[in-house]
Amino acid sequence: MHFTNQVTLTTFLPEFHHMSKVKVGLVGTGHMGQYHVNIAAGLPEYEVSGIYDADQARAAEIGERFNVPPIASYDDLVERSEAIVIAVPTVLHYKMALQALQAGKHVLVEKPMTETVDQARELVALAESKGLTFQVGHVERFNGAVLELNKIVEQPLLIESRRLAPFNPRISDVGVVLDLMIHDIDIILNMVNKEVVSVHARGNRTLSDHEDVAVATILFEGGCVANLIASRASQAKIRRLNITQENAYIVLDFATQDIDIHRQASSAYLMTREELKYKQEAFVEKIAVHRDNPLRQEHQHFIASIRGASEPVVGYQEELRTLEIASKILADIKGTL
Repeated sequence: MHFTNQVTLTTFLPEFHHMSKVKVGLVGTGHMGQYHVNIAAGLPEYEVSGIYDADQARAAEIGERFNVPPIASYDDLVERSEAIVIAVPTVLHYKMALQALQAGKHVLVEKPMTETVDQARELVALAESKGLTFQVGHVERFNGAVLELNKIVEQPLLIESRRLAPFNPRISDVGVVLDLMIHDIDIILNMVNKEVVSVHARGNRTLSDHEDVAVATILFEGGCVANLIASRASQAKIRRLNITQENAYIVLDFATQDIDIHRQASSAYLMTREELKYKQEAFVEKIAVHRDNPLRQEHQHFIASIRGASEPVVGYQEELRTLEIASKILADIKGTL
């Protein structure tokens, strides 16, 4: 079970300093969009051609903050750029990515790729036919702890993910599956790397028009079971992934980027009249994780893919599979709402 090419993510950019910069245009200056602008403005491999937002006053404010030019129209931004980064509501992903790809521009679009699987398939086919980089912003792929799993996970038997957060009214266009759970769907599918046998899910809505709580179970060929819990109706923020395999129980905390590996110990116990020595049941290994800004890593990988220095961490078909499984989970949940 491997994460393709992930071990090289931190090593492939220094050789590019002599190359021309990638002209990048950024779309959307909301909560996530401003983080993309911040990263792009600080990367020497980028030349920021501009930022566009339907709210021109907001674009001007963010442009002034990060010293990048606001652009009055999306058409103009696409024309000025070699690559487009899209961080707008999901309902606009397909339209904006389609226009950029048709114009021959590389695209990094925030997750989820599109609203529907059919839209996603059309964009993937277009990107492939034009030889363009089309990357989806699953930022957790670039979390240092997730990268480290490549060296640890072998044949998982049980995977448990919990991604809980308080309600945030800024996310109104999608439910918790496409907002939060999709990160774990993406990680788990590419970690197990086997065919999905079945998907079952349940959920409810309490704070929005979409599902706010979701529980899904995915059964893989070979017997591995993944249980995913996501909530945006919780008072605590928890992001954990637990993996059971034959010789270890692995706990990953996304927030701290820590990995603990629990293993059975072989120490015996000795009992005499004078003393009592207890058997050590288990010991815990703490894995040293290289910590970096995952969003910065994501952009560096986008640049390297554009320049042909790296294959995508996850291929187009795997991107589609993540959205397909998320769509199956949503379809199952709809019957319970």
